[in-house]
Amino acid sequence: MKKYILDLKVTANERLHDRYVLLKLTDDKPLPEMLPGQFAELRVDGSSTTFLRRPISIHFVDRAKNEVWFLIQTVGDGTRKLAELEAGDLLNVVLPLGRGFTLPVLPEEKVLLVGGGVGTAPLLYMGKRMVDAGCRPTFLLGARSVADLMQLDLFARYGDVYTTTEDGSAGEKGYVTQHSLLEKERFDRIATCGPKPMMLSVARYAKSHGIDCEVSLENNMACGVGACLCCVEDTKEGHVCVCKDGPVFNINELLWQI
Repeated sequence: MKKYILDLKVTANERLHDRYVLLKLTDDKPLPEMLPGQFAELRVDGSSTTFLRRPISIHFVDRAKNEVWFLIQTVGDGTRKLAELEAGDLLNVVLPLGRGFTLPVLPEEKVLLVGGGVGTAPLLYMGKRMVDAGCRPTFLLGARSVADLMQLDLFARYGDVYTTTEDGSAGEKGYVTQHSLLEKERFDRIATCGPKPMMLSVARYAKSHGIDCEVSLENNMACGVGACLCCVEDTKEGHVCVCKDGPVFNINELLWQI
């Protein structure tokens, strides 16, 4: 897909959590085509310690409002600067980057979307695109506590939502792969994004049940185009750059011990 360098205008900055903000951006022209699982490189201005763009998953695309959304987790000076943007500010972005999730072909496919923490971000847009194609997914979202479960009302627009929390404050207590849903339902496909230990656990479940599974890797990415070799991952085809050849991979492509 063609890549664009755009100066997008902030339409809203919504504080969802003490560590998360939702940035909504627009352009004077129609936004380019973007796929679930792809990402953007966001330039950080005004930071004396941040020199590289920050790779952020495409969270949602609202075609009616010509908006693209980014869920920002504040973990360092760069993301803190992004979280300080206000409505009317301009943000330079490069998008769309990488390879996204595979969209279902048949409406009757039963697809499970599993997310943890900020890894839930690309799954909202995935759900929207699936519903547009006539296939309604099931979401399984995990977090440490109820305070870390965000935007459940939005996810519920596009599918049934199940949750787990490590402390039992919402949903079932435990991890996503311990949810009773996995014992009750049979899925044709799984797509997941989140911490690597969670994705490994989901991949093991999928492989043991013969379910096709895609994971979105979160290797450190700097350039976004496969030039700097910061995000190399070993696969069955050799070394690949996650930013260019991923971030989404089928688990059968990876050398994970699952």
